[in-house]
Amino acid sequence: MIEKLQNNDLKVAEKIRAVYQVSYKVEAELLKAVDFPPLRRVIEDYINCSNQFFGFIKENKLAAVVEIIHNKEFTHIRSLVVDPVFFKQGIASKLMEFVLDTFDSSLFVVETGVDNGPASALYKKFHFKEVKQWNTDHGIRKVKFERIINDKT
Repeated sequence: MIEKLQNNDLKVAEKIRAVYQVSYKVEAELLKAVDFPPLRRVIEDYINCSNQFFGFIKENKLAAVVEIIHNKEFTHIRSLVVDPVFFKQGIASKLMEFVLDTFDSSLFVVETGVDNGPASALYKKFHFKEVKQWNTDHGIRKVKFERIINDKT
C-alpha cells in the first residue's frame, strides 16, 4: 500500500530517515563512495522539507519511500529508496508506477550514481533515457535520466 507521508511529524520523519539510511548505505557501497552526502542528511532536513514523500507499507513497516518535487514544468523524483529487507520484491517498480500515474507531467527527471546498476535498470525499464553524466565534488559520477510524455490530445 502506498500512502502520503507527513514528513513534518517527528515520528514519521524518523521512519523515513531510517529507510534512507539503510538504503543509502547499500548505494554508497555500490558507488564505492567514501563520502556519501545523502547519509549526512539529518532529521531536521526531513521535517523541514517541502517535497512530497510517499511510502510503501508492507507488513506494517515502511518498506520504501519516494521523494517528489512536482511543479507545472516537471516532476523530479528526488529519491527512491527501498529498505534492503524488502529488496527484489518489485516495490521500487510499484512506486515508479505510482509516480507516473499520479503526477500530471510531460517531463519526469531522476538522477543516480552511474554505478548504481539496479536504479539505472529500474529507470530504463520505465522508458527513462540518459541525458547527462557528470562528476560531483565528492568523487561520484552521476547520471541524469528523463522521461518525456507527449501530450496526445
